[in-house]
Amino acid sequence: MSLDRISKRVDFRRICPLCAIMAYAILSLLPIGVAAQVVGDPPALTPGLHSLTLPRADEPAIRYAISIPRNYSPATPVPLILALHFGVRGGEGAGAGGEVVQILIGPALAELGAIIVAPDSVRGNWGSAENEKVVNAVLEMVLAHYSIDERKVAVTGYSMGGAGSWHFAEKFPERFSAAIPVAGRPPASASGWRLPVLAIHSRDDQVAPFDPTEARIAELQKAGVNAKLIALTGITHYQTNRFRDALRQAVPWLREVWK
Repeated sequence: MSLDRISKRVDFRRICPLCAIMAYAILSLLPIGVAAQVVGDPPALTPGLHSLTLPRADEPAIRYAISIPRNYSPATPVPLILALHFGVRGGEGAGAGGEVVQILIGPALAELGAIIVAPDSVRGNWGSAENEKVVNAVLEMVLAHYSIDERKVAVTGYSMGGAGSWHFAEKFPERFSAAIPVAGRPPASASGWRLPVLAIHSRDDQVAPFDPTEARIAELQKAGVNAKLIALTGITHYQTNRFRDALRQAVPWLREVWK
């Protein structure tokens, strides 16, 4: 890879001209392989779902899937959806991000014309410190490499990812404009909650009980938060694809939130 190609992959727009000169000089002194690891994989610009990795210094690379909408152009900012996958055996989510996009989130939210990014989890649930680092690193990468309307960033997820949606919206509200947890356990309390939330849950969920989600949404509504519950029946926890129609209802809801 040439130095010119490396420099094009570094976003010098975010730094001062003097810093840009210094950074370019530093790049010229680095071995090419090191520079490539610093800036990570080049962005995927062709429509469709891509499986990529994001290198990190002194830590394992992050595996993630990213879905690019048709007609995406860097000249036009688009919404961003963070998609968090379900639980997997052993806690290593290799490929699970791409699966949840294919099975549920991609088909349901296609009308938004959003970029969807779905990292693979690392050893455990989304609320762990390690997975918080994974998610925030992936979000920073997407915001740096793609044209994103930062007023239109939402988090969603299914099962463990639904619980993760509650978690990230509560802990990092400045990153998101809305949360859409699907079949996920909510936090024990909604005290201090700030974001609009649309929860989707089945009364027949045998893994993540329905009642806590119903209680949390009622608590948020009483506090004046834009909170809505889509309550389903006849769908069990592992029938992931059957939640598509309910998740499609998030499209007009998000458009209202984003007005």
